[in-house]
Amino acid sequence: MAYSDDVRLLIEIAQMYYEEEAKQVEVAERFNISRSLVSKYLTKAKDLGLVEIVIHDEQLHPYNQLEKRLKNVLNLSEVIIISSVGETLLKKKLGEAAEKYLTRILKDNSIVGISAGTTVKEVAKAVTGKINMPNVTFVPMVGGLGTDHTDFQANVICDIFSKQYGSKMVELHVPVVVDSIQAKEVFMEQRYIKSKFQLAKEADIALVGIGGKPVYSTMTKYYFEEVGANVINNSNDVIGDICYNFIDRDGNLSDTDWNSRALTIDLDYLKKIPNVVAITGGRDKVEAIIAASKAGLINTLVTDSNTAKQILKENMYVVSKEEEN
Repeated sequence: MAYSDDVRLLIEIAQMYYEEEAKQVEVAERFNISRSLVSKYLTKAKDLGLVEIVIHDEQLHPYNQLEKRLKNVLNLSEVIIISSVGETLLKKKLGEAAEKYLTRILKDNSIVGISAGTTVKEVAKAVTGKINMPNVTFVPMVGGLGTDHTDFQANVICDIFSKQYGSKMVELHVPVVVDSIQAKEVFMEQRYIKSKFQLAKEADIALVGIGGKPVYSTMTKYYFEEVGANVINNSNDVIGDICYNFIDRDGNLSDTDWNSRALTIDLDYLKKIPNVVAITGGRDKVEAIIAASKAGLINTLVTDSNTAKQILKENMYVVSKEEEN
């Protein structure tokens, strides 16, 4: 008799194995069949729908469905959602979640592009213990912030990562913005600078923050105070920034004075990096996150539940009661 012909037998075997928690060898002995045939019977029972295995992850992973919805809406490769917390703790918690993800995806010869920023720095700070990955290289994708804001420069963050992972790093000793378009052209053609940006373009992973409108941007506030708010030419289309590039609602580079003078990786090259991981959260970041995903600037998003729900609502997606909770 073929095992598929006796549904009753399949049910009895499944009940003994799953409900009575008997071992396969014990099932084989009771029904006088081989152990390999028991395995086939169990597989057939699942194929016929006689057995359903349900993983109840609501408590351990309460945002599973929300992640799936957001992943589909934004057309991303992966979404990681944490519980929303107060603004003081949010960046730290996002950093911890992103660090776990980074450690999971790092390969022996990975090149990791690093943007500047307080949230990206929290990812580096979250690394616990020494991880020996000597062939991994961390490389800045943006220039520095000057002498007054050294603590969250890309060079500093790369240094933290390299020490924690036992990896290599390179440094990029240039400002984030220069005085003129001509100065930028000269800087970017220098062999030393050009080689560092070339290495960043070859990254297989990039860690970036996403800023909201310029008035909210930690990274640009200092420069607006120093060089004046006219660096964005009073542009109304700017909704945020990524790697110091101001973007519009479609995720395209805005036509601003700032963008023409910033020393940073071009958006076209950022798009070519296989996995750009954005670590960001907060209501003021929602428009920029949507824009960045629309333009294909990011592949993975690490954010909090409130931000995720707001993104779905902005995309005219009706959030279910389960997701709302």
